[in-house]
Amino acid sequence: MISFLYPRLLSGCAVPLFAEYRQLSISELTECVSFVHESAVYVATGGDRVTADQLRELREGILALAAHAGFPGDSDRVRNSDFDLALAAFLHSETGMVPAEAASRDVWAFLALVVLPDVAFWRYPHPPRDRILGTDLTRHVFGRLWWRAQLVRSPDAPEPYEALKILGEAAFDQIYARRAALGGSPHLVRSVLRVWNELDLQGLNERETLRDFLKRLLRLAPFVLFDAVGEKALDDELRALAQQSVDVQRPPLSGTHGKATDDPPRTGQCSEVQAPTSSEGLTAASRSAVARFSSPADRPLHSVEVCSGCGAQALGLEQAGFKPVLLIDNKADACFSIAKNRPDWDVLCMDIGDFRVYERQEVIGVDLLSAGLPRVKPPTSYPNDGSDEREVLRKTVELALIIRPRAVLLENVPDLVEAPGFEQDRSWLRETLTQAGYQCHWAVLNAADFGVPQNRRSGFLVALQPPFGTRFSWPRPSGFAPPTVGDVPGPTMAAHGWPGAHRWTARADRIAPALVGGSDRRGGADLGPTGSKKAWETLGVNGSSLGDAPPGPGFPLDALPKLTVEQAALIQAIPADWDFAGGKTSRYRQIGHAMPPPLARAVGAAVAAALRS
Repeated sequence: MISFLYPRLLSGCAVPLFAEYRQLSISELTECVSFVHESAVYVATGGDRVTADQLRELREGILALAAHAGFPGDSDRVRNSDFDLALAAFLHSETGMVPAEAASRDVWAFLALVVLPDVAFWRYPHPPRDRILGTDLTRHVFGRLWWRAQLVRSPDAPEPYEALKILGEAAFDQIYARRAALGGSPHLVRSVLRVWNELDLQGLNERETLRDFLKRLLRLAPFVLFDAVGEKALDDELRALAQQSVDVQRPPLSGTHGKATDDPPRTGQCSEVQAPTSSEGLTAASRSAVARFSSPADRPLHSVEVCSGCGAQALGLEQAGFKPVLLIDNKADACFSIAKNRPDWDVLCMDIGDFRVYERQEVIGVDLLSAGLPRVKPPTSYPNDGSDEREVLRKTVELALIIRPRAVLLENVPDLVEAPGFEQDRSWLRETLTQAGYQCHWAVLNAADFGVPQNRRSGFLVALQPPFGTRFSWPRPSGFAPPTVGDVPGPTMAAHGWPGAHRWTARADRIAPALVGGSDRRGGADLGPTGSKKAWETLGVNGSSLGDAPPGPGFPLDALPKLTVEQAALIQAIPADWDFAGGKTSRYRQIGHAMPPPLARAVGAAVAAALRS
């Protein structure tokens, strides 16, 4: 199959276009259709670029499917479902995309906002951002369908996409987005679908049964290379696991009354969910939460993390004794990075605003809710500042009020703790959490004081329920000088034979300035603004961009090398074997936005000590 490169509409252009199009009718959106966009870009790799004529043919094919489902008039759930099934097969077979291209949210943003805006907004009237912008590809109006087809396609079958009919979108979301460690293997997913299609689920809550099945499968994942197991043997293994889940979920034949339900609360009731106080009448997940909340002091500690990024903060908290029950991030590459390194961690790739506690009741009453939040800026119209970063902060606090963890850990810019311009934010956080029964503690800590070769100050808020709030104290600096830049990435500078590596190591005799991950709304990977680049220059580093590899034998002795992504990770004190998904810019941003694990471990250990005291 020929592979094509598609135009990409970056978020700086896609976001305002999305806001504009939400106000338009379907007929007005049809007038906006185009096959080119002045701000569109292409990935800088080899390959044939899709032409305007090919995009026009793609649109015509999709319009034919949409018209059969009622476009541009009203549709209904049945016709929408049929449209999705047909469109999934069509997109996968006709776009000529490879997974690397289909993994770009900017590609799907171009298709939804430039080529097919009328179809996109018809399929999801008044859609949330991720349905159009692709911030979560498993929810994008078109992208999610391509990936479903990618997972289930059986090329040798008479109907290669027949398995699309077995499970609905929510189930695929569990398999792919919410179980990234499993969703990356089409061989495994096809086996899951075959086995699931054979099960007798009469009288069972299908969602809970599937969730139990996937958890059992995850426990098996570290010990089995699924792609190396033959189809029949893999089906047999999964069939046995699935039957265990069915047996657990099926109610006894006698002595029970009523039936299980999985109905969500009505709109507006989500904020009324309270931490359970007894195990009577609760789901198994809720009973587990109660057990965690009330069990002895030497039990394992459990956490939920939002804005988890590449998992660096969760890694440090794991070293402090916290086992994550769930991690949430809206960047696909970051979620895949976690899955690469901790396949047993449960990751949701979605916006926090779309997370519904009633679907994951095991998070209720965890020991810790942690968050490495996007960097907030001074508010412009508090309390109605509508910035994305401040909205994430609010949603995180709202989640804490629902799941009622014993402790909350929020990390952000030092100004959130220190600066006068953030006083209203601090007041809101303090009042909201205090009214909920938490005692708040504020501090600014420097990662360099905990062994990280970087002058990186972070602002922290730790809030604990009684009696733990009075038992908390901030970690003290280690008392040892942190390693220098020359000490940490220095040895790797000689890896490719650069004769100037020893001289460079001697020059890089101080800690680094703070790595700056940058924003999705700005350009590629570099080491920050002008001031940061000058600081890097004094250490012998060219901060204008990231290098692909350490310098080789022909690199001038007195020239300034560029850091590689891997060297940047070392400066963040992320283990050398921690693998990152995505292109160079994406990988560097994951690293630059991360909390150094030693700092996370120190703060986590202080929280754990308070909870165990």
